[in-house]
Amino acid sequence: MIKAIIIEDEHLVARQLERKISLVANDISVIEILPSLKTARKWLMENAEPDLIFMDIQLSDGISFELFDYYDLKCALIFTTAYDEYAIRAFKVNGIDYLLKPVGENELKKALEKCRRLIGSNPENTLAVQELIKALALPGAAQHKYKEKFIISVRHQWIPIETSNIACFSKDNIYYLHTFQGDRHALDYDSMDQLEELLNSRQFYRANRQYLVNVDAIQAVRLHENQKLTVILKSPLKIEIDVSREKAPAFKKWFDR
Repeated sequence: MIKAIIIEDEHLVARQLERKISLVANDISVIEILPSLKTARKWLMENAEPDLIFMDIQLSDGISFELFDYYDLKCALIFTTAYDEYAIRAFKVNGIDYLLKPVGENELKKALEKCRRLIGSNPENTLAVQELIKALALPGAAQHKYKEKFIISVRHQWIPIETSNIACFSKDNIYYLHTFQGDRHALDYDSMDQLEELLNSRQFYRANRQYLVNVDAIQAVRLHENQKLTVILKSPLKIEIDVSREKAPAFKKWFDR
């Protein structure tokens, strides 16, 4: 059985594609539908790479090409897009195919036959992502931007703190940012989820409910017999952050890259 995931931010479109796959290919199992870049990054970090990915191009929180900044995907890829065919000729490379929305059953069958051949020969789909983006030149497809600085209030002044100078974020009734110099400043945010949405997940990791940690702030990771972890931040920060046994494998994958 070929395991596949669908990355698509339109729920109805994703379900229609899943239904068509089940109609034309009984050897393909859709194991997950992911509605955004954020959920796709998290899923790929915590799970084994599938055999096949159906990937929309323009998602609600960015462009699907951004996934290649995080993962060296070796599985078969089928892109789906609502753009005209002239704009997607660049996809005709290295065994990668595309489907023009709305997806037709005949086109889907042909794409899946191609993917079966790729999966059977176990190729390495070495996609030159930057060349592809340049060749594609999608109108209106701006790259997702992460927050570059946070504004803090100090003695009736607003002071900018560069995100690159933030070692971690914490929650202790209210939310704080901690700089690499050891300073702590209160933030006016409602949830850790809200902060996480603003940050590059390659740089910041949600270690637990109380902490988001910058990879550059980590001095060491202490291993425990119960498979839990303790993340020790660099001096002058006197912070140790616990990572549960359940999250330990995903943390290791994020940290060891």
